[in-house]
Amino acid sequence: MADGRLVIGTRRYSSWSLRGWLCVRLAGLDVVEEVIPLAQPDTATRIAALSPSGKVPFLEHWNVRVWDSLAIAEYCAEIEPSLWPSDPVARGFARSVSAEMHAGFQGLRASMPMNLGRHDRPLANGVSDAAAADIARIDALWTEARDSFGDHGAYLFGTQFGNADAMFAPVVTRFLSYGVALSPVARRYAEAVRRHPLVAEWYNEAAAELETWLSDRYESVD
Repeated sequence: MADGRLVIGTRRYSSWSLRGWLCVRLAGLDVVEEVIPLAQPDTATRIAALSPSGKVPFLEHWNVRVWDSLAIAEYCAEIEPSLWPSDPVARGFARSVSAEMHAGFQGLRASMPMNLGRHDRPLANGVSDAAAADIARIDALWTEARDSFGDHGAYLFGTQFGNADAMFAPVVTRFLSYGVALSPVARRYAEAVRRHPLVAEWYNEAAAELETWLSDRYESVD
C-alpha cells in the first residue's frame, strides 16, 4: 500500500506539477498519483476539494500534507538530503536560484506557457522585452551555477539532478517548445535535463494523455 498521494495537473501543461513530481520521485516517495485535467469546467472544484491552496501540486505523505512545489522540494530534502548540495556555499546558491524561479520570471511565464506538445516553434510575433530579460537572467544563472559548482557533471550542481534542477525543468521545456536561443553552456544544460530519465518519463506520460484534455488556452499561443 502506498504511503500517500500526489495530486498534479495535466502533464502537458502543468509546470508546477512537474516540479513537485520530480522532487517526489527523486526522494523515492511511494505515492499514488492523481491527475486533474487543467482548464476544464470542473478543474477548480476538483482541485479545491483536495488541495488547501486550491492549486497543484499537493502532496500527502505519512499523514503530512504539503502544498506548493517549493515546500514539497524542502519536504523531500528532509527525507533525501542529497537533493540540495552538501557544500553550504553551493546549497545557498541552489536555494536562492530555486526561490528566484519560484517567485519570478513572470514575463516568461505569461508569454510562453508550458506545452509539451509544442516543439521548437518560436512565437510568431517574437519575444517580449519582459520575456527576453527573463531568458537572459536564467541563462546567466545556469551559466554561473555550472561554472561555479557544476564540476564535471551535467547538472547545475554537478553529477546529481537535484531540487534546483527540478525547479528549472519546466523552463527547459519552454525553451525547447519555443525554440529559444541559449548560450552554449545553457544549451548543453537544457539538453541534459531533457535527457534525464524522469523528464523523459514525464514527456511520455504527457503524450499519452487524453485528447479531450487539450485546451485552447495553451494550444492557441502563437
